Amino acid sequence: MRERGLPEGWEVVIGLEIHVELLTDSKVFCACSARFGGPPNTQVCPVCLGLPGSLPVVNRRAVEFAVMAGLALNCRVAPYAKCDRKNYFYPDLPKAYQISQYDLPLCRDGYLDLELDGQVHRVGIVRVHLEEETAKLVHSTATIAGSRYSLVDYNRSGVPLIEIVTRPDLRSPEQARAFLEELRSVMLYLGISDVRMEEGSLRCDANISLRRPGEHGLGTKTEVKNLNSFRAVERALRYEAFRQAALLSSGERVVQETRGWDEASGTTIGQRSKEQVEEYRYFPEPDIPPLVLAEEWVQQLRARLPELPSQRRRRLAERYRIPAYDAAILCQHPALADRKSVV
Repeated sequence: MRERGLPEGWEVVIGLEIHVELLTDSKVFCACSARFGGPPNTQVCPVCLGLPGSLPVVNRRAVEFAVMAGLALNCRVAPYAKCDRKNYFYPDLPKAYQISQYDLPLCRDGYLDLELDGQVHRVGIVRVHLEEETAKLVHSTATIAGSRYSLVDYNRSGVPLIEIVTRPDLRSPEQARAFLEELRSVMLYLGISDVRMEEGSLRCDANISLRRPGEHGLGTKTEVKNLNSFRAVERALRYEAFRQAALLSSGERVVQETRGWDEASGTTIGQRSKEQVEEYRYFPEPDIPPLVLAEEWVQQLRARLPELPSQRRRRLAERYRIPAYDAAILCQHPALADRKSVV
């Protein structure tokens, strides 16, 4: 059955890149507070300001949280990982590079099962890796377009992030939204992030392309940014699906580019050509030694994982013989699901 509201004659292919800020007390490479909402540029030091001669030190709790996320997403945890420099120039990046992970991430090859409309969809997870947050740009108007100036707040610079990259296994905007909602629940149950999209601690970029049903290759994709709510994710992907279908049906081609979602107009707007990985000139971070993860330590973290949302929904439905919908409502948030009257 064709998904509701999708262009006829085309199959939609969607993959997500999700950033989750970790709920640590301090930043990932320095001792500055990672608390949200402080006065601008008050939670900074030479390390997160990128001053010459400053040296990063890895936050053990951030690594622990990243591995817990990977385990909850059924990933393989690497016994050996390393950090890399991702080089690009932008005002929110004081060092002109971001400390991230490239070819040896902490976790890879996982999945998350998504229950939607009575069916289970398995969405592959390519990788979960640790990196540092950038600074925040504050524009003179609501968006960068038309702003006379932008100010930089470095409080956010260096806050620990995990990036979760999915395989292109999603086939509709509804699935993409439901996946993001399920992932948010998993992070909440783990207690590693508050995943508040309105504060930027959960952010999502979506890659979307179209192909004819039955085709195995992938079409030319666009990356959609500025998705600051679950509703925006669904609306932007639906718009982009129809935009691409109109181009392809008229014999035109889709340009691989980054497009921004404009909530007011309900459209995506071209921003820049999509970067290739070579443009970032990744190379190993020379100031951080490789991360060697003992199997015993990883198993200790696995033993600490809580009952996850899907497990709790199944248990409540079976124990109390309630409909799956009711179990899902009860388990949306751990604060509700943990009440003694529920468990």
